[in-house]
Amino acid sequence: MDAHSRGQADDIDPADQWVLNPQTGNYELRLDHSTGQSPSPQPRGARRASAPKKAPVSPSAEAEEGSRTESRMESRSGGRGRGGTRADVPGQRSRRAGKGQAEAANAAVGRRKRKPPKARKKKALVWTGGVLAFLLVGLSVGGYFVYQHFNGNIDTIDVQGAGSGGFKKDQPVNILLIGTDKRTGSGNEGYGDAGSVGHADTTLLFHVSKDRTNATVLSIPRDLITDIPDCETKTADGTKVIPGTPQTRFNTSLGQDERDPGCTMRTVKELTGLTVDHFMMADFNAVKTMSTAVGGVEVCVAKDVDDPKSHLKLSKGTHTIQGEQALAFVRTRHAFGNESDLTRIETQQQFLSSMIRKMKSGDTLTSPSKLFKLAEAATNALTVDTGIGSIEKLSDLATELAKVDPKNITFMTLPVLDNPAEVVKATVVVNEAKANPLFSMMQNDVSLTEVQQKEKADEKAAKAKQEELLKGTKADASDVRVDVFNGGGPQGSAQETLNWLQNTEGVLKSTNKGNAPADVAKTTLEYAPNQADQARALAEMMGLPATAMKPGTKDAEGLEAMTLTLGGDFKGAGVPITGPAKAPEGVQKVEADKQVCAK
Repeated sequence: MDAHSRGQADDIDPADQWVLNPQTGNYELRLDHSTGQSPSPQPRGARRASAPKKAPVSPSAEAEEGSRTESRMESRSGGRGRGGTRADVPGQRSRRAGKGQAEAANAAVGRRKRKPPKARKKKALVWTGGVLAFLLVGLSVGGYFVYQHFNGNIDTIDVQGAGSGGFKKDQPVNILLIGTDKRTGSGNEGYGDAGSVGHADTTLLFHVSKDRTNATVLSIPRDLITDIPDCETKTADGTKVIPGTPQTRFNTSLGQDERDPGCTMRTVKELTGLTVDHFMMADFNAVKTMSTAVGGVEVCVAKDVDDPKSHLKLSKGTHTIQGEQALAFVRTRHAFGNESDLTRIETQQQFLSSMIRKMKSGDTLTSPSKLFKLAEAATNALTVDTGIGSIEKLSDLATELAKVDPKNITFMTLPVLDNPAEVVKATVVVNEAKANPLFSMMQNDVSLTEVQQKEKADEKAAKAKQEELLKGTKADASDVRVDVFNGGGPQGSAQETLNWLQNTEGVLKSTNKGNAPADVAKTTLEYAPNQADQARALAEMMGLPATAMKPGTKDAEGLEAMTLTLGGDFKGAGVPITGPAKAPEGVQKVEADKQVCAK
């Protein structure tokens, strides 16, 4: 049976032929109707070593088969068929083999005449993964045909040393999601800037916690004024370093001056202190195709909307939107709020939250045909770094991300202020007083969702110890004596802390003692029993955890000072070691499990 007719002998949709292989734990596409499972797993990405012998065929049938084979070869050598020509973002992009089966795959969907058993229906094609609207899809790659097909959809760019090179299952993971304003794809000629190679128009840093119980999604405004560092990129002429640009718009970190997504990754690291593991990038088509694949995304508007610029027209209330209408919703700047890009970010967060809920709903996960369409749209929309540039690698990543419940995903917007250097306000700058605690929470893997109800025994003990240590009086800042050592923090940390203690906190009796005798992983504060009031005061200023407090047994004499050793967990003067208990007040936030009406 050839690729075009497999599964069609008795009008059965290929999406209904997925069975569980107990040896691999994967659902695989089976072509033999007489058996439910194969005796041995099929290696991914490789054809079978041999095929069953065919019954003799007549010359006419053999000629017909040859004609079909020739036709298949011609279809496999065809173009991408995305409905539009994609101009390249700077960097070496590669296209994986297997795209030629798209016609057969698309034709197969929609011809189902029997439903799979319930047990299979609940699991078929389901590894659901979660990078927002770009990866929260259902897909199975057990069969060679489907594996090659979806693998061939993915575009890759080789970024030079921008990320971690991978992710570990027992560590937090940071994915940078980039939406560009390129006019690629059919019907997108009127969007974005004409002739643009693509800016970082919409950028979200997706931080998934180490235990996979929660995630924080930080939106970075495109009009943020920041420093773009030097970045190494691959071009058609080889590898070269593109000089950085101080104090410029964040969105120029991509595309401009041949910058690739690796430059955006470096810029985000400089800004937040978080190493970005991988990137995923999509253009306007992603919103249109993904929203259509799931059968529409539900949104709510608090008033009638008629925006002639984005062509968004909705009456007050709840609507299910897809395609061009969905794109208009996420692009509008004049329909809601103060008509700024910050309001548009909030609208996008509401849309993505609703899309996540729809993608992880039973209506989507139990529909093989809907999952197939969604996987087709997602892989066609994606451009990723080579580190995750295959279905197998995306599957590994998605398996981890799928563990996060939507109710534990919080969208935040980077806290900013109007640029004080401008008379007519067009750009923004970081509000460091609010942004630094937020960065600290993400760096220390502190949940913003506050949904974890149970605490482990050691966490309870640490909390009790902290409370006990901080009980009692606290010395005035002017009475605190402390020697500061750098035992693993960034270069200059001791002097930076000294300046902060003296100039901001009023701890004038503090001294920079330079480097510690040895590096330590954790910051510690050693103090004598008669210095407990000083230790409480300093611990409160610095946000020291209970584990950092090291009380001695012998009282201090005379002008003897406490010893503060900054460890590898030190992030900066004034940044709590433990991370604040909650997000700073007044930060724009959207929770993925709640529907909010755009105003």
